[in-house]
Amino acid sequence: MKTIADLFTIVAVVAGAFFFIAGTVGLLRFPDTFTRLHALTKADNLGLGLVVMGLLPQMDGVLAGLKLILVWLMVLLASATVSQLIARAVRRGGPEA
Repeated sequence: MKTIADLFTIVAVVAGAFFFIAGTVGLLRFPDTFTRLHALTKADNLGLGLVVMGLLPQMDGVLAGLKLILVWLMVLLASATVSQLIARAVRRGGPEA
């Protein structure tokens, strides 16, 4: 049973790393701020969710798993808020880079 959990962890963390890399490529390749924000927020949130899901079977107790989920939820909230603030600043005439 431990090998199945280890295999699930490896697959989920590698998939999460793939989405992190895809978000980074989007950041470097997309032409404007709005498409870059879209690539980063979607890919990074999904990547972090997969990493957290992959690490959950490796946790010793329920409290450690809840901490991981809480960190993931806080990152979701923070990234959504920051991306909205950046998009609003660009829309109001901030730097377009």
